Amino acid sequence: MHNQKDQDRCFQCDFLYIGDSFDDTVKTFDPKTGKFLGTFVAPNSGNLHGPRGLIFNHVGNLLVTNQNVGQPENGDVLKLNGQTGAFLGELVRSAEPGAPLAPRGILLSKHNVLFVADLGDFDFNTGIEVPGEVRMYNGSTGMFLGNVDHPCFNPCHPRGLVFGPDGLLYVSVIDFLDSNKGWVLRFNLKSGGFDVFIVSDNKNKLHRPEGLVFGPDGNLYVTSFKKLDDPNDTDKILIFDGDTGEFIDKIDLYAPGKPRAFAQALLFGPNGKLFVPITGPFDNATGAPTGEFTGSVRRYNVHSKKFKEVVPPYKKGGPLGVPWYLTFGNTNPATLAYRCNREENSHHHHQPHE
Repeated sequence: MHNQKDQDRCFQCDFLYIGDSFDDTVKTFDPKTGKFLGTFVAPNSGNLHGPRGLIFNHVGNLLVTNQNVGQPENGDVLKLNGQTGAFLGELVRSAEPGAPLAPRGILLSKHNVLFVADLGDFDFNTGIEVPGEVRMYNGSTGMFLGNVDHPCFNPCHPRGLVFGPDGLLYVSVIDFLDSNKGWVLRFNLKSGGFDVFIVSDNKNKLHRPEGLVFGPDGNLYVTSFKKLDDPNDTDKILIFDGDTGEFIDKIDLYAPGKPRAFAQALLFGPNGKLFVPITGPFDNATGAPTGEFTGSVRRYNVHSKKFKEVVPPYKKGGPLGVPWYLTFGNTNPATLAYRCNREENSHHHHQPHE
């Protein structure tokens, strides 16, 4: 258990990095005050079109899944200098076999295996479905190592992923043909087995899940979206027992009937606080933020369910347009847990630039 002095030191030495799909950048913030510290990855850096998952690798460089939204090529994984944000090249190349079509969440195991959630696709005009996969790559070379096996669970369209305290891989999965469905799958990579850890039902209302993280309390926190034909439903964060998958509680992102706010991703940071960027609503055609709260970042106390808005929304002059995934310098790239005292991370505790 860290004391308050340790936690204050965490705030002082670390930064919060958030991908912004409105201008295809990664921006940096002070996690304590929410102060905007500059654009870390500039527009057009490495042909970034739709930044998604963010992690720092074992040598301190930033890895970003690039969905290549609106582009003819597959997605890829970009490597950027952890001190300057400069583009260092494609780690996973879009033109290579095994490249993800639509990469979202990303993890890097302690054995240097890169895991990428590839959402796949469904063309509603033609009815053609491209299966999604959890893809594995060499964390240093980007070489494709294969897909995580999920026999008898098809089609599989993964969005987020995280390693649990038990060493198992947890993956959020959606169904393009039914927006009210959702699952969390659990994989034992050593045995090759998997099971359905959580399935959507009328009690938990797990719809189209994406971001998922384990809290310091051992519970699993998952972003979930409103049932589109139910005016009384909300976008929310669902809380499940980390051992059993039993639904425990929820944090509504707004009250029913109030202006909508939804989040694609979430992450625990210093002091056990949950950081939640508000991704939308946004205009599906232009990508521009349209919601009253879009672009804001909330810092939640998960026990009281109260939050502080540490970054203001775009409509109130905030620097983020449509924020997606996030990381801290001290985020574990496999478990996504926050590590306070990590001296080896100091090489990318820099002052971000404009």
